[in-house]
Amino acid sequence: MDSKIYLDNAATTFPKPEIVYSSMDKFLREKCVNAGRGSYDLAQNATNLIDDTRKLLLELINSSLDKKVIFSPSATIAINQILRGLDWDNIKNVYVSPFEHNAIMRTLHSLQKTNEFNINIIPFDNMTFELNKDDLRIMYSRREPDVVIMSHVSNVTGYILPIKECHEVGKQYNPINIVDCAQSLGVVNVDAKSNFSECDFIVFAGHKSLYGPFGVGGFIYLNNKIKLKEVITGGTGSDSTNLEMPNESEVFFEAGSYNVYSIVGLNTALKWIKEVGSENIFNHEKQLTEVLIDGLMEIDGIEIYIPENLDSHIGVVSFNLSDYLAEDVGRILSDEFGIAVRTGHHCAPMIGEFLEGHAINGTVRVSIGYFNNTEDIEAFIEAIKDIGI
Repeated sequence: MDSKIYLDNAATTFPKPEIVYSSMDKFLREKCVNAGRGSYDLAQNATNLIDDTRKLLLELINSSLDKKVIFSPSATIAINQILRGLDWDNIKNVYVSPFEHNAIMRTLHSLQKTNEFNINIIPFDNMTFELNKDDLRIMYSRREPDVVIMSHVSNVTGYILPIKECHEVGKQYNPINIVDCAQSLGVVNVDAKSNFSECDFIVFAGHKSLYGPFGVGGFIYLNNKIKLKEVITGGTGSDSTNLEMPNESEVFFEAGSYNVYSIVGLNTALKWIKEVGSENIFNHEKQLTEVLIDGLMEIDGIEIYIPENLDSHIGVVSFNLSDYLAEDVGRILSDEFGIAVRTGHHCAPMIGEFLEGHAINGTVRVSIGYFNNTEDIEAFIEAIKDIGI
């Protein structure tokens, strides 16, 4: 059955705001030329659009406008640019949370093949999801942190990680702090002057909580004292006889033609978020999340993986149904009810072991977006009740 209800917004938000579709179509037909590669009006307009999108992202996180915003094809590539750009001769201890995505974990694993460093797991309680600050302090005292990289919102559990608290515990060691905001930016508060004041790099994905298209992600470079090496090289549209990458601006990280088509979609989505209000998007998704949790809690034989404190939770609920494999529940929901969810380990290699129980074999993940409504959630709950009978 064709999907009638889409509940896989953690993979990508869908649908997008209608204005994103229309602006991209209009731009592709009328203005889609190569930015930074010409002095004519259309090229300059494309360059101005990119600059405006950088500004909108900095405004979204309440940052000073002199910080760099680096565009890449995805958050995964952005994470690679940051991690592979670091000086690994001086890094011995990396800290991650148990909630991390393979964009982080596989990149670190790859880097361990050529660099000697430890990957340490930040201690969280697997029942409440609370950070164990005392244990973390002890860990830091024994293995001083050089890099701390963690997600802001778990793509499996919807848990909003205590970024500020983690950064405060490690502040005396002055580690490089990287936060993956692919699931949060645009919905959950990210403020470079308050809860992210110790953050050095913020990673974003245009197609997720920012409600833009595929093909554009990147990172916000908040600490220019940290120098990154080049990872991707090529043409930048200027200084063409110099075989070195120009290092005076964002283009040091942005070799090749800009995906200006996707950037215009992100630009429009950021303006839509500004108009609707991040707080309103959060509140809408939070209200639907509460309806979802309340409904699932009434079903016998269900195992739900959410934090004890639901104030630290948004948008994503993973669960297992007794007597069913997660993949079977997903297939039944799709084939018999036209409901799209995600099943498996969700590119998070440590989450099953952390959650224990049936989660070892994967979970059913429901993830809510702004364009879902109460009827969607109620239909999903009724479908799970029917499957469980």
